[in-house]
Amino acid sequence: MPLNIFLALVLFSTVMAFTPGPNNIMLAASGVNFGFARTVPHMAGITLGFFALLAACGAGLGLVFTALPGLQLGLKVAGAAYMLFLAFKVATAHLSKADGAPPPRPFTFLQAAAFQWVNPKAVVACLSAMAIYVRPGHERTDFPILLAVLMTATVLSTSTWAGFGVGLRRLLREPGHARVFNLAMALLLVASVVPMVV
Repeated sequence: MPLNIFLALVLFSTVMAFTPGPNNIMLAASGVNFGFARTVPHMAGITLGFFALLAACGAGLGLVFTALPGLQLGLKVAGAAYMLFLAFKVATAHLSKADGAPPPRPFTFLQAAAFQWVNPKAVVACLSAMAIYVRPGHERTDFPILLAVLMTATVLSTSTWAGFGVGLRRLLREPGHARVFNLAMALLLVASVVPMVV
C-alpha cells in the first residue's frame, strides 16, 4: 500500500473510531454507570464484532447490499429500532439503587458484538473503507493493512471512551447528576438515529 493511501487510511480510521457514535456514547455511559472493569466485555464485543463485520465486507458483503437493496433497508429499520431501545436503557440506567428498581446491567460481549451488524456507523465505516482503501488487484496486501489499522483504532477508541466515562463517574456520584448524564447520552443516541431515517 502506498504511503499516501496508508496515511489517509490512518486518518479515516481515527476519525471514524473516535468521533461520537452509538458505540462511543454507550461506552461512555457504561463507564459512568458500571466502571471500567465491568465495561471490558462491552469493549471486547465491539472490537470483535467490528472485526467480523469488516471481514464479512472483505468477503463481499458490500456486493450483497448492492444486489439486495431491501436487505439494506431492513438493516436500517432494525438498527434504528434497536438504537431507540438502547437509548431507553441508557436513559433509565442509574448509579443508585435507592428507588428499589433492579440494578442495571452492562452490555454483554455477545450483545455488543451483535450490535455492530445493525450499527449504521460501523457498517458505513466498513463498506467505505473497503471501497476507498482496498485497490483492485491488491486485495491480498491492502486488506490485511486496512484490517490492522481499523482494529487498532477501534481498540484505542473503546478504551478511551470507556475511560472517559470512568473519569466522569466521580463527578456524577450524585444520583440526580447521573440521571441527567444518562438522559443526555440517551438523547445523543436518539439523535444518531436521525441520519439513518432521513
